[in-house]
Amino acid sequence: MERKTIVIALGGNAILQPKQQGTAEQQMENVRKTCLQIAHMIEMGHNIILTHGNGPQVGNLLIQNNAASAIVPAMPLYMCGAESQGLIGYMMQQQLGNILKEKGIEKPIATIVSQMVVDKDDPAFKNPSKPVGPFYGEEHAREAMEEKGENWIEDSGRGWRKVVPSPRPQRLVEIEAVKKLVDSGCVVIANGGGGIPVVEDGGKLTGIEAVIDKDFGGKRLAVELEADIFMILTDVSKVYKNYGKPGQEALDRIGTEEVKMLQSEGHFKKGSMGPKVEACMLFVEGGGEKAIITSLDTAIEALKGQAGTIIEA
Repeated sequence: MERKTIVIALGGNAILQPKQQGTAEQQMENVRKTCLQIAHMIEMGHNIILTHGNGPQVGNLLIQNNAASAIVPAMPLYMCGAESQGLIGYMMQQQLGNILKEKGIEKPIATIVSQMVVDKDDPAFKNPSKPVGPFYGEEHAREAMEEKGENWIEDSGRGWRKVVPSPRPQRLVEIEAVKKLVDSGCVVIANGGGGIPVVEDGGKLTGIEAVIDKDFGGKRLAVELEADIFMILTDVSKVYKNYGKPGQEALDRIGTEEVKMLQSEGHFKKGSMGPKVEACMLFVEGGGEKAIITSLDTAIEALKGQAGTIIEA
């Protein structure tokens, strides 16, 4: 297979499985299994750039901050995002490095703490909709709304959660550093959690309370790197139309125009597959060769065109 530059966006299940406590040992083992697949792609000769979700890790950091706030000042959401990039990057660097050494492959690996510029006038700031952190009772939520001016919603009968804006990513601040590392042959881990959201004013950057969708953040990274392939690894092996309904059908290889038609028919839900499919479509429309959505277990086969859902122009 021809050498390709591939940006891989890892879903949260690659780091923390549902119903796990999230101990350091559990997360490290999940990352090790993920890195076995990544190492295989490196063996195949590809340039690999990794990005990842961080929802569970940031949620845990918010709980820790809240629990200890009487002793140590709590950090804002965007700083928790930065902490999670370092935490997950460390695990990936270590486990991938160990696996590559076992295979006799000497390759530098680096994590870049990444800031993503967003537009302070993005409509998302007027309509916070992204739940973050743990569930609380209604009394706690009401107090937070009244005393701190926060936005909270009742979430599917499970309790109340804080919601924050989810603006579209505009520009990766550290892109030149990422490019130089990739060009030097380094495996780069960047833009975790979609990037730390920052706004720009007079050339100065400031963190802002928001969450960037990791799939759109990954697409932005892939476009700015002029990657050949953008791959999203999630918990399903393919994308489906009529998912969970009569006439459910797996999508193997589709074009961007068909994606738009299926989007208009409501096949891809906003809270699950919708952002993934749209991010892939936008990557291909922006000049990418192809985008792939599949599971971690079928990543290698999907790269060979034998599994997953492949989106092309």
